[in-house]
Amino acid sequence: MESQSEFEVLFHDSMSNIDMTPGSIVTATVIEIRNDYVVINAGLKSEGIIPKSQFLNVKGELEIALGDEVEVTLDMIEDGYGETIMSREKAKRTKIWDELEKVQASKENIEGRVSGKVKGGFTVDLLNIKAFLPGSLVDVRPTKETDYIEGKVLEFKIIKMDKIRNNIVLSRKAVLMDQNSSPEEIAEKYTEGKVVKGFIKNLTDYGAFIDLGGIDGLLHITDISWKRINHPSELLRVGDEISVVVLKYDTEKNRVSLGMKQLLDDPWDKIPEKLELNTVYKGKVANIADYGVFVDLGDNVEGLVRTSELNWTNKNINPSKVVNLGDEIEVKVMEIDNEKRRVSLSHKQCLENPWSNFDDNNSKGDIITSQIKSITDFGIFVGLDGGIDGLIHITDLTSEDKQEEAIRSYKKGDDISSIILSIDAERERVSLGVKQLETDKSETE
Repeated sequence: MESQSEFEVLFHDSMSNIDMTPGSIVTATVIEIRNDYVVINAGLKSEGIIPKSQFLNVKGELEIALGDEVEVTLDMIEDGYGETIMSREKAKRTKIWDELEKVQASKENIEGRVSGKVKGGFTVDLLNIKAFLPGSLVDVRPTKETDYIEGKVLEFKIIKMDKIRNNIVLSRKAVLMDQNSSPEEIAEKYTEGKVVKGFIKNLTDYGAFIDLGGIDGLLHITDISWKRINHPSELLRVGDEISVVVLKYDTEKNRVSLGMKQLLDDPWDKIPEKLELNTVYKGKVANIADYGVFVDLGDNVEGLVRTSELNWTNKNINPSKVVNLGDEIEVKVMEIDNEKRRVSLSHKQCLENPWSNFDDNNSKGDIITSQIKSITDFGIFVGLDGGIDGLIHITDLTSEDKQEEAIRSYKKGDDISSIILSIDAERERVSLGVKQLETDKSETE
């Protein structure tokens, strides 16, 4: 009996060192792991049980073993069945709240991941606790473009905590305001040539705005890529983090101009070893405009095939009727302009020249029969072999004075016989005559 009494004394002494208030944190030892719950011993009258799910990590793996010591909260000393109900989740949560309260008191910054968008702002994960970031406290200046921060790990200040309502309010604006420096310090931070990182905040037709943390920078569309692009969205996406180089800092406007293509080798430097004048290359159609086609020749080098250089027989043809985006075509280098950094190409020069073919197969003085394609005030255009046109000038239509009346006697689609007066393949001209046939006849008679 004496030993029993001594044990009870020791037990009560040990119990007096434990905070028995529901919600208090105690250290317990894992003594058994069952299918659905874990049994622990916190030195109380009875063992405690906790659902096994509270000991699983994000991958669903058990993160404790027999004999481990864990911190738990006391939910209920005895539940009527002689067991003590405890919670590991609440213990974790209590400790995290304590840590966050210390951060708030010290006014230190804390990292959190922006996990989702909600009405009026965003949710942020802080040590596995959800906090709220109002949209008005995302940036120094009010802006509608805030979606770019979603999914990002950023620094915040805790400006409000309410444990009872489980409410934490954050501010990124406060962090950025702390980082505000004098114009001299900013100028030193964003010196020309310095490489910095930032998040793509917004895309416009003329470029992208980059959040550098406290200040926005403009990445102009012409400084995104060495290749021509129609819109920044072809290469950039809101929210992405990118590296850029400072091109200029305007102290008066407090504006940073940025470049992205400058981080890559200038493809123009490769032109001398890559391209030769009057040489034919293969390239892919990268862009189609009203005035021509841009062809990718590789290594970020592009050249322009103007509309007049696409087709031999139609100099004003719609480029999209000749090629499609992604088509591989042959082009001939016609000009390399180092001053304007422009390569002029020709597609038609890689095709058979119908004017040269006509010159090879016909001679001055040959009589041909052709179909009238169009009639103008100055003459008649007829269709020739190879899809080219020949012109019967009004002065070569008849030897009589009434040339206007004579031209009105012809109709589009009619066949007409004429004699070849001249062939100029270089200038793409074939001159024909009708009245000369009469002269030939009279001379023959």
